[in-house]
Amino acid sequence: MKPGPLRAVEMPGTGGSAEPPRRAALATPGAVTQPGPDEPLAVVAAGPAGAGRRQVLAALLGLEPGMLAVPVGSCLVVNHARVPTRAAYVPGYRQPHSYGADPPAAGPALARPPRRVELSVPDPLLRHFAVLDTPDTGSLGVAGGRVLLDAVGRAGALLFVISADQAFTAAELHLLAEVDRAGVAVFFAVTPGATGWAAQSDGTTTAEDAGASVPSAARTAAPSRRPVDPVEVSVAAHRAALLAAVPGLAGARWYPARQADHAALRRALVGWAADEGLRRASAQPPVLPGEHGRVNVVPGVDPGELGDRLDRQVRACAQRIRQHLALELANIHLRVVQEVVFGVGAAGLPQLLDREMEALSLLATAQCDQAVRAVLDEAAARVFGAPLAEGVRHRIAKAVRWGLADHPAGRELDRVLLVTSTAGVAGLSGAGAIDALAGFPGAVRVEVLPPVGVALSGGCWQHWRGPGNDDPNGARSWAQRALREVELELSSEVSRRFEVIRLSLGAVLADAVDHGILLA
Repeated sequence: MKPGPLRAVEMPGTGGSAEPPRRAALATPGAVTQPGPDEPLAVVAAGPAGAGRRQVLAALLGLEPGMLAVPVGSCLVVNHARVPTRAAYVPGYRQPHSYGADPPAAGPALARPPRRVELSVPDPLLRHFAVLDTPDTGSLGVAGGRVLLDAVGRAGALLFVISADQAFTAAELHLLAEVDRAGVAVFFAVTPGATGWAAQSDGTTTAEDAGASVPSAARTAAPSRRPVDPVEVSVAAHRAALLAAVPGLAGARWYPARQADHAALRRALVGWAADEGLRRASAQPPVLPGEHGRVNVVPGVDPGELGDRLDRQVRACAQRIRQHLALELANIHLRVVQEVVFGVGAAGLPQLLDREMEALSLLATAQCDQAVRAVLDEAAARVFGAPLAEGVRHRIAKAVRWGLADHPAGRELDRVLLVTSTAGVAGLSGAGAIDALAGFPGAVRVEVLPPVGVALSGGCWQHWRGPGNDDPNGARSWAQRALREVELELSSEVSRRFEVIRLSLGAVLADAVDHGILLA
């Protein structure tokens, strides 16, 4: 029995050598992550600095704005709990640092900022969804935008907060366009500017970096005998400026922030959470097809040929991912050098490079997951026939995941790569170390491999923020050596992961061929 061609996998021709799945699409930088059925619902708050985003969230949650303060560059995750707690998750540590949830409580003295701070409070709104507050959009850069898009895709909703005297920048419009293409729910909140809701007198408010311009009240307001409401004019002006660049967001809802009265916004978010929760719950049946029952092996499977094909495909996938990551690291090096020379300087190098490493970790994880799924589906279809039922695929993936630890190369796959102050790379293993790297933790992973994690150690912050290390040339040289070490470590890690996938998947399929049925 000859299986038919599978999607995203190039099948070999008859009589020739097996071709690797070269057409299997790998994840690309900046792609919005699609939410899984088990991903927790969350609303991601974003916006420029000075827009009063923290005040809007505090009013929504009934908290003091000081409780939502976090170190610069860190994310804040607000969850529901009966007892208020707060903890900081710092790369390089296996356990979070807990401290008081009240505003006067001083945070722990840390060598570097945490990737995220989790705040748990007993607010009823948080029973419907969590809240993720992100850094200001003006400080995100290319890598920060990719991290934000990943979080928004998995969370399901974006709350963009902008003030009346601000305008959308080109980077923000690009971000909103990517969110629109992903079909994520978007809500806008407009807050009073520094001078209130009054329109500027020059006629327009131009955005930075060739962004959209916001028309003034004189151009937006239609002639009417009734008094013009400056709040409505400001909201309409911002909406018109946005739709001129991103017309797909015409259905997004807009809410003015009036004296901490956010009842309408609260009702809209609760309604979205109810609909989105129902949609995700019904997206996957409770029992997958093929999850139980006997799965027979198709006749005529040659174990030797199966092993050879698997070996070639695994090696080809590992090589492709190593090449993709090498190209991405080269792009990272160009962006880092540009920022060190013309932007943040040597003092901002740790924050910049750490955000780049966070985006690189998400990219490497997504590419490894997609490649493993493609290899597993293609190899299993040759043994059990195509199309492969989703439940059968889950059973095989679970067996492969359990078999990783049986091989010496499969131990300590949950290892974090930490860039040190000497431009070297150190390793830290453990599920807690991996969890500390997540800016927005998601559902329990069902993929075969653990995520890839790269971050900067606290020593890098201490080194480059010292009084005698403000040297752009030294920072450029250090960054080049550090990125080279990261490339070598990631290349070795990818090769090790796919080698253990070959061994574990090969053992599961070989046992099935020997017994005639799937034993998982």
